[in-house]
Amino acid sequence: MKIGELAQQTGLAPSKIRFYEAQGLIGTVDRSLGGYRQYPARTKQVLELVILAQQAGFSLAEIRTLVAQQGKGPVGHDVMLSGLRKKLAEIEALQEKLAETHAGLRLVIDRIENTPPGGDCFECTEGVLQDLRGMR
Repeated sequence: MKIGELAQQTGLAPSKIRFYEAQGLIGTVDRSLGGYRQYPARTKQVLELVILAQQAGFSLAEIRTLVAQQGKGPVGHDVMLSGLRKKLAEIEALQEKLAETHAGLRLVIDRIENTPPGGDCFECTEGVLQDLRGMR
């Protein structure tokens, strides 16, 4: 299929598809006698995987190790699992950090809400900072 058709089916701009091609995510592409790129049907599936992986927080370098490049054979089972497990660990660490930040913000909000009217919110800063240090 031509790049316009692939763009329509994936929702990606043709320039983005060419970018992914240049980045080695979809492998090399054959060209017709007229010079048009001719993408195999499998390219649509590869691009959809790239989009999903980016939405999950994978970098293009990480995606490159996970996506089977056309004409180069499948990615190994162990390589795929290792990459996915690594990203899962990163997401879990981020979730933990976000939970700590959430708790810290909740503490600051509670302290400020309990500051007497007309009081200086920053007067209780040291207490808030001590509480936050104790949470780590």
